[in-house]
Amino acid sequence: MDNNNTTCCPEFHPSKWEEKTFQWDKKLFVKESVPTFFHIPFPPTIGRKMKSMCDLAGQAGANMPDMSDALVLFHDPSLFKSEIFYSVTKEVPGAENTSLSGEFIAKVFEGPYNSVPKHLKVMGAFLDKQGKKAKDYYVHYAYCPRCVEKFGHNYMIVFAEV
Repeated sequence: MDNNNTTCCPEFHPSKWEEKTFQWDKKLFVKESVPTFFHIPFPPTIGRKMKSMCDLAGQAGANMPDMSDALVLFHDPSLFKSEIFYSVTKEVPGAENTSLSGEFIAKVFEGPYNSVPKHLKVMGAFLDKQGKKAKDYYVHYAYCPRCVEKFGHNYMIVFAEV
């Protein structure tokens, strides 16, 4: 994170992700959970969890070498819980290490954070046209709120596990 208050998120390039399919075989992440209220997380909690995961990954030398390849995925298993998956290059001591495997189709969207339900419907229709159905969804927000202002876009990638 840049302490000069200019930017902390790498510039996002939608073409790298738009309508691409990824085969993940035990893609490594550290995982945290945050409470939500009807899928709405409490922002201070997210910030603390993100800092904790980033610090642990940094201490272990497990951060992505090219931060534009780093993913922070949000997954909501219930109305009252969100899981955060922070991509790492190796297991991280002191963290909840996990992995994701399978076929994931990505589609890039732009809009406010609360537009995710609409984007999931569009993603479902996109998958239907391909004869596929999502088992689950994960969302990567390209920019933090401060960087949304800096870059002028609020991109997100919806990953559908198919």
